[in-house]
Amino acid sequence: MGYTKPTETTKQFLISSPLPSHGSTYTVIPHKDVMKHTEDLLKSNGFYIERELYRANMNAQVAQGIYHIKPIPQVFDLYSTEVKEEEDLGMMFAWTNSYDKSTRFQCAVGGYVMVCSNGLVSGDMATFARKHTGNADSEVNSQISSQIKSAHKYFKQLVVDKNNLRTIDLSIKEQSELLGRLFFDKKLLDVTQMSCIKSEMNAPSYDYKADQDNAWAFYNHVTHSLKKSHPRTWLSDQQKFHDFIVADVLGKMGIKQQDTVDPDTVIDDSIDNTLTETANVTESEPIQSDDTEENYSADTLHTSSEESIPTQELVFDEDGFVEAPEEDLSADEFDQEDEWVL
Repeated sequence: MGYTKPTETTKQFLISSPLPSHGSTYTVIPHKDVMKHTEDLLKSNGFYIERELYRANMNAQVAQGIYHIKPIPQVFDLYSTEVKEEEDLGMMFAWTNSYDKSTRFQCAVGGYVMVCSNGLVSGDMATFARKHTGNADSEVNSQISSQIKSAHKYFKQLVVDKNNLRTIDLSIKEQSELLGRLFFDKKLLDVTQMSCIKSEMNAPSYDYKADQDNAWAFYNHVTHSLKKSHPRTWLSDQQKFHDFIVADVLGKMGIKQQDTVDPDTVIDDSIDNTLTETANVTESEPIQSDDTEENYSADTLHTSSEESIPTQELVFDEDGFVEAPEEDLSADEFDQEDEWVL
């Protein structure tokens, strides 16, 4: 099933979209509540929003929010030197929500490339995905808080990955082989995205300050094409690609991801103290593992040793979701929903 080109929509459109009625077993997570909680929690955790982007399909049955965020000066001053001096990447928080039972609620912290807004989301970032049942609405709020609070740790690892990619050369043959695997084996790219990547390799739309045979340039050509992904799969597509590159490019070069911030360092304590003094708010407690909680990341969920979020090994389907969607929709029903709001 093909998708039309994603088109941005407005915050007001999502706020005014009617809520679904699926019965007592379905827990509605309103788009407007997700936006409000995200904004409040970013502020209370020492971030301000530089830019916010929203996408939605017909009737906002599937919606997505992407926030380019930056720490307030008091918090930013406590970051490591390499993060403070970072010139290529900015921090990002993103969520995906649905009213049509086609996908679980998802959210993750990550990064974006400043020159082009290409996204970076790693599977190590413990992306949260939650079925719309039980106390999903309250768990979603707790998870948003937990992830935002650890945003600086995740971002530092992305900076490390980016810097490592800049040290690696990939010939056209090697890039072609990787693209073939992403298309045929991983089924992560479609024909339209492959065409987009080919055009970018021939004539890049942006200056990544890297030669065309550099792994960082290749990474951006692919993530540029992922902008065409449906919101339903965008987060998992980003994760799967990043993990693929870490394993197949950095891994084969002997470069491995490592924990970059110890949870007991002075940096964490200082940030927490600064937030308490400047925001004067109480953080939501991270959710505890129980029968209704589901925490997922791309392919196989795993977190760095610095995180306390419960983990479990899970298998994603071809659309990037754990197990099956909440309720299978027929092709006809999807066709009716997959037109983009202009």
